[in-house]
Amino acid sequence: MQKKVRDYISSCHMLEEGEQVIAAVSGGADSVCLLHLLVGLRKELHIGVSAVHVHHGIRGEEADRDASFTEELCRSLGVPCLVVRKDVPGYAARHSMSLEEAGRYLRYEAFGEEARRLGGAKIAVAHHSGDQAETILHNLLRGSSLKGLGGMEPVRDGIIRPLLTCSREEILDYLGQNGLTYCEDSTNAGGDYTRNRLRNVIIPQLVSEINHGAVEHIIRAGDMIGQADAYIKKAAVRELEVHGQWEEERAGMDTDVLKELDGIVGSYVIMEMITRLGGSSKDITSRHVALVRELLDKEVGARLNLPYALTARRSYTKLWIERENKSTPVDNIPEIPLPTPVFTVLEREKHQKFPENEYTKWFDYDKIKGTLSVRTRQTGDYITLRDGKRKTVKSYMIDEKIERELRDGIPLLAEGNHVLWIVGYRISEYYKITEETKKILQVQMDGGRDHGR
Repeated sequence: MQKKVRDYISSCHMLEEGEQVIAAVSGGADSVCLLHLLVGLRKELHIGVSAVHVHHGIRGEEADRDASFTEELCRSLGVPCLVVRKDVPGYAARHSMSLEEAGRYLRYEAFGEEARRLGGAKIAVAHHSGDQAETILHNLLRGSSLKGLGGMEPVRDGIIRPLLTCSREEILDYLGQNGLTYCEDSTNAGGDYTRNRLRNVIIPQLVSEINHGAVEHIIRAGDMIGQADAYIKKAAVRELEVHGQWEEERAGMDTDVLKELDGIVGSYVIMEMITRLGGSSKDITSRHVALVRELLDKEVGARLNLPYALTARRSYTKLWIERENKSTPVDNIPEIPLPTPVFTVLEREKHQKFPENEYTKWFDYDKIKGTLSVRTRQTGDYITLRDGKRKTVKSYMIDEKIERELRDGIPLLAEGNHVLWIVGYRISEYYKITEETKKILQVQMDGGRDHGR
């Protein structure tokens, strides 16, 4: 297995001679295997090896055990070890995140800080082939792009995955052959989270009941999809180089060229324009791209608000992606009289009940991170429903059969494009008060029509 991992490190150019690598060690089987392999290869590869363990502030004595185990393991291997303590529950509560999301963010924050302290060290994580199959399936089920369906990359942004071609069985065999022990995380056995259910239920069923080679086939498909993604992106970049127009605050593409491109290449062109101007594609979904493409068939002047303070606009000959200019005056906009809200922040009382009041609503104050505004609808507005899914305000108004001429006059209470309250109709499930709510925002508003939701 050591040769397999060494060859994979070499073929993917993960580490250069003289580099320092930080192993992310939880104390579990995968990370213990990773650390032991790196220690075994450090002389051959001429690298320095250290370890970071993150204590999440959950699982009580079990987490303390994992930290102590990792420190002792590192001592026995002659590896410097840093244990970082993070308040994952507190961070999750403050940022309205799940424990999983908060834990992942804080782990990588700790790894990144240590890597920078060491002058740009690589960070090695212990994802294996089963994790890769799980990631591909998870992304498929959540409607990911081709990039997401390609799975995890072996090298990206200073993070390396030396075990990505190794199976869980190979890892356990390696540990047994080398007399290595490891810690079991009791939360991994549960089916409380989507990923755990994929890992512990769905994928084992695929292997045992559908095809014994299911994991390998999923990974192979992911590899091919990843190659297709890279190929299409290159084609999109070529089109932009020939037909694109780049300025400091905007990028344009000939509408006739965009219409003639194959659908997926055109979508990648739009995504590339947004990514370059916005600096990221994390918050851009296929729905955003589809809405931008729809502008090609709309009248001149049609526009769409996008994340990262960007706007897509249709001109006579081009589709523009532009950074918003807050100082640009807007003329001839009809004035719509809007109600003036009265905001009151309250402390949550035990067993407090909230009546169904026509124009007074209550929200979880700590979930509000930005500035609230009362306005009418804008492109990109959405509301969160009971199942946690987002629905555009436009779709909601259509489904509720609100007459077209009334839609632009309905007041909204919004945080950016996330609508807390469609006044007279419903409030967002995301901002609703729960048992964990500590502070309440009471909002009193006049006008509109109430539907009691």
